Amino acid sequence: MGLINLFLASILTQNIVLTRFLGVCPFVGTSDKERNAVGMGLAVMLVVTISSIITYFIHYYVLVPTNTEHLRTVMFILIISSCVQIIEILIKKFFKDLYSALGIYLPLITSNCAVLGIVLLNINASYTFVEVLTFSIGSSLGFTLVIYIFSTIREKLEKNDIIKPLEEFPIALIIAGIMALLFSKYGA
Repeated sequence: MGLINLFLASILTQNIVLTRFLGVCPFVGTSDKERNAVGMGLAVMLVVTISSIITYFIHYYVLVPTNTEHLRTVMFILIISSCVQIIEILIKKFFKDLYSALGIYLPLITSNCAVLGIVLLNINASYTFVEVLTFSIGSSLGFTLVIYIFSTIREKLEKNDIIKPLEEFPIALIIAGIMALLFSKYGA
């Protein structure tokens, strides 16, 4: 698969949220406002990209040579947690409003299955370093794109009357399902 195809597929037809259903908690939880969605998306993008680079080298230059590949999930979680902590400190220092808006969801990136999923998918697919970067940036950009689109729809829905049984979470799930069909290669 060429790099352009890998990049576009990771954003659209193999979107981490809408086709693999990873990262649904922050997708639903932080998508009530556009600003929150963009902030979460950019934070996830930064964590995914940095974590993917570090885990690639740890996997191929530490775990594989020492025959300790069984430790990769634990190592990857430690790397992701460290990246999240550093990014959280930076956001808190330089973007106080965004830090307040993201609240509990920022530290939850540590346990965001989308982040760990992307890192593990890179290794399971045996991607080269350039492919790891392409897939990681594309997948996190896809996450940011869908969370932003979802947030704009949810903001517009707040201004409309929705029948009582569908208010808030139920209508959000229906919209997410429609988005999944639209982004899926089977949706057309």
